[in-house]
Amino acid sequence: MNVWYINSMLGTLRLEEEDDALCGVQLCPDGVPDLEPLPRKVCETPLLQETEEQLNEYFAGARREFDLPLAPKGTAFQKAVWAEMNKIPYGEVRTYGQLAAALGKPKAARAVGGACHCNPIAIIQPCHRVVGANGSLTGYAYGLEVKEYLLKLEQD
Repeated sequence: MNVWYINSMLGTLRLEEEDDALCGVQLCPDGVPDLEPLPRKVCETPLLQETEEQLNEYFAGARREFDLPLAPKGTAFQKAVWAEMNKIPYGEVRTYGQLAAALGKPKAARAVGGACHCNPIAIIQPCHRVVGANGSLTGYAYGLEVKEYLLKLEQD
């Protein structure tokens, strides 16, 4: 696995690539860690460089869709939720219940919320576009302030 750290409007982001596909984008609240556990290699690759460019364009308001090969790791249900979440257009939101219904599991809104919370490719897989049943901002792995920031960015 290759790992690269970049600065963003939100702080330090950790980008992860494996087998020529992006498998992780996480916000590092404390910046870049001092040591990387093996077998990770901290290096910039063409894919991680392209990911950084596309994220910078997104934060600048110049990109509405990402064009990157994705390989998120998770259960079959999580992957189904993430695939459905990826269909939410830029600047729009869906509720956890709407995603559950789209998956043919209308009573699985809480499970959808759990899958969103485990999203390994933040921002690019837009779990920030998923809201509570009444439209309220609920749950986000990196805090509601970050979720609110991303949604506002997409409204401007």
